[in-house]
Amino acid sequence: MINNFTTADLWDDNEGMLICVNPIFKTFGVKHSFYGEIVTLKIFEDNSLVRKMLKNNGKGKVLVVDGRASMRCALVGDKLAELAITNNWEGIIINGCIRDSTLINQMDIAIRALNTSPVKSIKRNIGEIDIPVNFSGVSFIPNQFVYSDSDGILISKKLLL
Repeated sequence: MINNFTTADLWDDNEGMLICVNPIFKTFGVKHSFYGEIVTLKIFEDNSLVRKMLKNNGKGKVLVVDGRASMRCALVGDKLAELAITNNWEGIIINGCIRDSTLINQMDIAIRALNTSPVKSIKRNIGEIDIPVNFSGVSFIPNQFVYSDSDGILISKKLLL
């Protein structure tokens, strides 16, 4: 997917069709803009389902991970970021932390996360897949669309690009 868009222009051109996510995320990775169909996970301090999802073909999709804003561990590190790149995910939005940020910031990936933590997550294979998740003032609903660049994150019910 070609990422020749800005969220500001998208907002101006589609007034009333977009919802703006509260600006609480930090940007990680070399790619600064991405968009795609929303795929969701709801987890807590357990990233086993993140790995499971990133093993799938992510072409045209963005993985939205509701980690319930936990700051106690990271849900994505360099190995999962590499898996996302290998399987063509457009981007990842994490309501939680990442680790290996120095390495990830050199990788051809776009990640939005709350912060970083060196602590790895537990592995119990617990969580929910493809359900609406709510954080940062909005609902991320599977099969809707998300757009992100350096200015922020927008959501629409249908594909606008």
